[in-house]
Amino acid sequence: MRHWLIKSEPSAYPWSQLLLDGKTAWTGVRNPTARLNMLAMSIGDLCLFYHSNEGKEVVGVAQVVGTAYRDPTADEDRWVCVDVAPVAALERPVTLAMFKADAYLSATQLVKQSRLSVAALTPEEYARVLDFGRGSAG
Repeated sequence: MRHWLIKSEPSAYPWSQLLLDGKTAWTGVRNPTARLNMLAMSIGDLCLFYHSNEGKEVVGVAQVVGTAYRDPTADEDRWVCVDVAPVAALERPVTLAMFKADAYLSATQLVKQSRLSVAALTPEEYARVLDFGRGSAG
C-alpha cells in the first residue's frame, strides 16, 4: 500500500461533498508529476484529502477505489484520473503551517513542491499527519 496527498479547493470540491457523494473521479489534474503519481496508485492506497488555497489543511482520509483511466474532462488522452472514496474525517485539521513547523513534515512534497496536486507520502509522513490529526503528535 502506498500513501498520497490529494488537493482540492473547497470551493471546487470540498471534503463534505466527497462524504455526500460517497465516491468521485479525481479529475482535472494537469501536472506531469501528479499524473505519474496517479498512474502509480493502486486500489486500497490511502490519500490525505487537503483543502488548498482556502483553509490549507488536511481534513480527511480517502481511499483509491479505482485505478487510473483517461480523464473525461481532458482534451488530451494523456491525462488520467482515479476514483476515490472517503474513509474518515480527521479529528482536527492538519494545517500547512503545522507541516512547515514540523522538522519531519517540512520535507514533504506538499511543502517542497507546493503546486503539486497529487503528492506521494512515505508511510512515516502519512502516520505523522494522522498523529497530528488525532492531536497526539508533538
